[in-house]
Amino acid sequence: MHRKILRTIASGSLALVIVLGVAGRAQAQDAKAPYPNMAPLDQYLMERNAEVALARSAAPESISRDAEVMVLGRHGYETVVTGKNGFVCMVERSWTAGIDFPEFWNPKLRGPICFNPAAARTYLPLTIKKTELVLAGRSKAQMFEGLKAAFDSKELPTLEPGAMCYMLSKQGYLNDTVGHWHPHLMFFIPQTDAKTWGANLPGSPLIADEQATDRLTIFMVTVAEWSDGTADSHEQH
Repeated sequence: MHRKILRTIASGSLALVIVLGVAGRAQAQDAKAPYPNMAPLDQYLMERNAEVALARSAAPESISRDAEVMVLGRHGYETVVTGKNGFVCMVERSWTAGIDFPEFWNPKLRGPICFNPAAARTYLPLTIKKTELVLAGRSKAQMFEGLKAAFDSKELPTLEPGAMCYMLSKQGYLNDTVGHWHPHLMFFIPQTDAKTWGANLPGSPLIADEQATDRLTIFMVTVAEWSDGTADSHEQH
């Protein structure tokens, strides 16, 4: 099951895919990808109230009701609901994925996600920066060059211990193959060897995505229920 998951699910925060090798090889494949270029911006935008509701669906109501909510506008993400528990809920778009993700520009992708305070402080800036670069008209390659510069200059912070998020929405759309996949939690760790955690091994419940360009490793654990309390009945669970 894990081998199949590694080929298909969207992650990290949207893309967990096969590592294809060097970035040059990934860029050479862009012309063959189903979404070779960024679509018009309007295709990535949502009606504001609908986006707020979708963002809140990432976590149980006990968490999301007091969370800050951000939505994507024409100039980037903006806060439309002020929170009081330190969590931040939003809907990620396709460009938060890894450089090798074949649906990097898929305008249909919607990843409801709710960050805990540590992730809001130290992972969320990565999503904000990616979005800033994309909306400035940068290509995928230029975006990742911009990220490298931001990391090297310390503009992007080091991940805090305990940074994690909820992705429990059955209304999300993570890629064309799996739709909303499973409800799951994600834990953000500075780059580490996933094997030392027992991740991605037969029988292990821990799934890992090592993202060198984002300088982190994402660990995922699927859970049994969606944010509304209904059971995940997917046959692969």
